Amino acid sequence: MDGVVDQQIDASPTFAELVRVFARIGCLSFGGPAGQIALMHRELVDEREWVSEEQYLHALNFCHLLPGPEAQQLATWIGWKLHGWRGGFAAGLLFVIPGALVILALSIFYVLAARLDWFAASFLGIKAAVLAIVVQALLRIAGRALDTGFKWMLAALAFVALFFFDLPFPLVVLGAGAIGMAVAHARPEWLAVKASGSAPVAGARPWRDSIRAVLIWGLIWAMPMALVLVTLGEGHVLWKIGAFFSQLAVVTFGGAYAVLAYMAQEAVQGHGWVSAGEMADGLGLAETTPGPLIMVTQFVGYLAAFRAPEPFTPLVAGLLGAVLTTWVTFAPCFLWIFTFAPWIERMEHARRLRSGLASLTAAVVGVIANLTLWFLLHVLFGRVGESHVGPLRLYDPDWSSLDWRAGLLAVLAAVLIFRFKWNVIKVLGLAIMAGLLLGLTG
Repeated sequence: MDGVVDQQIDASPTFAELVRVFARIGCLSFGGPAGQIALMHRELVDEREWVSEEQYLHALNFCHLLPGPEAQQLATWIGWKLHGWRGGFAAGLLFVIPGALVILALSIFYVLAARLDWFAASFLGIKAAVLAIVVQALLRIAGRALDTGFKWMLAALAFVALFFFDLPFPLVVLGAGAIGMAVAHARPEWLAVKASGSAPVAGARPWRDSIRAVLIWGLIWAMPMALVLVTLGEGHVLWKIGAFFSQLAVVTFGGAYAVLAYMAQEAVQGHGWVSAGEMADGLGLAETTPGPLIMVTQFVGYLAAFRAPEPFTPLVAGLLGAVLTTWVTFAPCFLWIFTFAPWIERMEHARRLRSGLASLTAAVVGVIANLTLWFLLHVLFGRVGESHVGPLRLYDPDWSSLDWRAGLLAVLAAVLIFRFKWNVIKVLGLAIMAGLLLGLTG
């Protein structure tokens, strides 16, 4: 399972150096996956030359194949490449810990201050800014992923399947992947997948390392769930939290925003753990903290357990919910990396697999479009009903509940993002101040 340092690496760091650098990266990794990937490229490829450009890009493509946050998994792979499983564990953990601690503190404060007028007013601005941020993510990902007519069709079908027919998220994204693999041979031009330029890898296949990784990390992943099952049972909210986010860790292909679409609707409509407004608040908090955007799962886990605390106090239950959510969200990331990292160079030649990924990524655009419209309805309207016409599911917003302040702030955030190119932190800061002004004086 240990990584072997490639001869292309110009400078191999000591383990202590690796820990220091990844601790720094973990504290500075703002800006979502794009910003985090760019930060690691500058720190590890350009400045320190710990991995080569080719290695970095191959690893990034590999991480896109896996469920979970690609930036955190890329950090884990780089640590594995440099110092085996010990380096991978250290790099991946340090990428997560700073953001996890900040989100935990903000989740506790969110519950304590939720009934204060100034707090509600500030989060009016956050919700509106999040709407503009999600639209920006949709356009950015669509511009990168939809380069053929077939991919546009897959994105449209995914949107219709989710928004109008309420089909399960895993069915939609995995179905799109299966379609891509099916058309890979007959119509490769539909997906614009290019052949790998390097020669196939020779030598024995690393089955032993992969099997050992599955056994070790599968056990680590399952340990807290087994403890919850034995002590509290399947009816307790902690079991439900762990089971849901474990499932999420398996099907979360396509990046953080694709995951959020599924998680938001399940957490709000399926389980009733949070409201739609609270979900938008959590996303806003995650946008302003370092680490993976998927850390918003911890916010949801904290609130869900806080509101059904027995036999614990609300604070203790919330802490347990947050820790369990983080555990089952990120333990699988280590499992995926340590299992498949030895295969990365071989995967570059798996054309069917790469075609499946290309079509899955196209479908993710439709998934994020579904999230965008869902957020828009729930941010701008206080009441949103549903009606059904046969298999169709239609949303029915109550126009008398339209919040003009949220609409105004969303337009302001969009102008700052698209016209003046402000970054997320600056937009959220101004939106909070504007929300306070409108909320406390309106």
